[in-house]
Amino acid sequence: MTLAPILSVRDLTVSFHVAGTWKPVVRGATFDVAPRETVAIVGESGSGKSVTSLAIMRLLAKGASRIEGSVMMGGRDLLAIPERAMRDVRGNEIAMIFQEPMTSLNPVYTIGRQISEVLMRHRGMGAAAARAETIRTLEKVRIPNAASRFGSYPHEFSGGMRQRVMIAMALASSPKLLIADEPTTALDVTIQGEILDLIKTLQDEDGMSVLFITHDMGVVAEISDRTLVMFRGSVVESGPTARIFANAAEPYTRSLLASVPRLGSMNGEAMPRRFPTVGIEDGALLEGAPLAVSLGSEATPVLSVRNLCTRFPVRSGAFGRRTGSVHAVENVSFDLRAGETLSIVGESGCGKSTTGRSVIRLLEPSEGSIQLDGWDVRNLGPAELRRMRQSAQMIFQDPFASLNPRMSVGETVAEPFLAHGLGTRREARAMVADLLGRVGLGEEAADRYPHEFSGGQRQRIAIARALSLKPKVIVADEAVSALDVSIKVQVCNLLLDLQEEMGLAYLFISHDMAVVERMSHRVAVMYLGEIVEIGPRQAIFENPQHPYTKKLMAAVPVPDPSRRHLKRTVGSDDLRSAVRPLSYVPPERTYTQVGPGHLVQAA
Repeated sequence: MTLAPILSVRDLTVSFHVAGTWKPVVRGATFDVAPRETVAIVGESGSGKSVTSLAIMRLLAKGASRIEGSVMMGGRDLLAIPERAMRDVRGNEIAMIFQEPMTSLNPVYTIGRQISEVLMRHRGMGAAAARAETIRTLEKVRIPNAASRFGSYPHEFSGGMRQRVMIAMALASSPKLLIADEPTTALDVTIQGEILDLIKTLQDEDGMSVLFITHDMGVVAEISDRTLVMFRGSVVESGPTARIFANAAEPYTRSLLASVPRLGSMNGEAMPRRFPTVGIEDGALLEGAPLAVSLGSEATPVLSVRNLCTRFPVRSGAFGRRTGSVHAVENVSFDLRAGETLSIVGESGCGKSTTGRSVIRLLEPSEGSIQLDGWDVRNLGPAELRRMRQSAQMIFQDPFASLNPRMSVGETVAEPFLAHGLGTRREARAMVADLLGRVGLGEEAADRYPHEFSGGQRQRIAIARALSLKPKVIVADEAVSALDVSIKVQVCNLLLDLQEEMGLAYLFISHDMAVVERMSHRVAVMYLGEIVEIGPRQAIFENPQHPYTKKLMAAVPVPDPSRRHLKRTVGSDDLRSAVRPLSYVPPERTYTQVGPGHLVQAA
């Protein structure tokens, strides 16, 4: 017997009021979600998938949006019921997990208060009963020491733990349907694996349905029973996930599948290789070419780091007395040569971003030596440090936060060139036109502002700005982590093209192991501020030796729908703390060479 769907969406059309007219962004979406079923909605940014979920929840601004069609649940059209009744539906029958928990949680209230508020509002509980139920719900989502964390604030949790808090809040009223909007996009690969397994486990325990919104086809394969593919506001393909992965009918779907970085796709290859691309219109596959830059181990490093330590003081008490230190980076050493990519991988809190910022002194190192293009970085005064940064530039994870919204793209790209006195304004304009062409935007982009571009285009602007000083080294700090899978492929291929053309050296910081496998010449694996394994990319990926490296590899989502009912062990172990007392003396570390240039930290 076929069960009636939990949610039935018919001819859903969503329009926004733009420049005096209604512009449709979702066109005629139709789908069902059955009891205990997981349905994934996939597509790039701007495809309409998140707007679809917000329309179902009626969270779009009334005056600026228009919703047509029907959304049936429990015999009621959610688009037709009064707002008062809809407030009861939200939380009781449908709950939502948003993409960024730090912007969804109130920073001035404890997480216990925020979850208790849901229980008191929707289930009529008193304060004591709500507290007990909140602690039980936190334990359910594997928050360790839940009773003691009741009074903690959002900033006191890691990204993965904050996302678990959001799941706990969504599950507090035992909803029939959970809408998860990109809940794992910005998470480390191990935390992402834990969150996916947690959702599967809770779904089995509570029998709820899940509408999962993502652009990551690897995640889709792991979690969904059926998949809807959206492109430019329309559902272009839908069906069982296994069928779509095995025999996708639409060229756009095939392009999404081809864009998924697959761990192991580089076995047997020593050099980085560009990602394959697929035409959106015809579905034609174009294999990526390998990088044609040959590196000699005898070449002088453009960046040489020895015994780098970066520590931050921990203060407590009324007088702010120093009681310990965060050992963010501890005894890190590596070399980087022209035309080479050294990737630093690990979970949040492992010290990889601090390492990248320390080598160009955006953060002040505590100990160690840094030689960069002939500069002794740690002993430079302000004027010399400014000149040194012509040799080293940084690309940040979030381009929208790193670009000045009041400056046009042309002004943004020209600013470093002019600030360092490298030429006239006329020369700057010519340089801007050249760089915008190189990154695939065109000269006409110079007069526009950052908000007028997509995320992938903004990252291209950030790359152009980094290139304006003709640096020898670029530190790319999670530069593609938040991008859609197809845009990620374009930006990665652009970085490889520029490296081949200009001989750039990249310090590529990432938690995405499948991307790192394609981009890297060498890889360093960090854990608790230390490098636990370093070596040629092929050796690290085909012969990992350290237990932590093996854990990272095992956590990568596999784009194989036949595995979606498999669960890893759901862990509750957060990354161990790097906070040490003042009396702490770092232990002496020894490394074993297991192959040419392949070093592993001894236990």
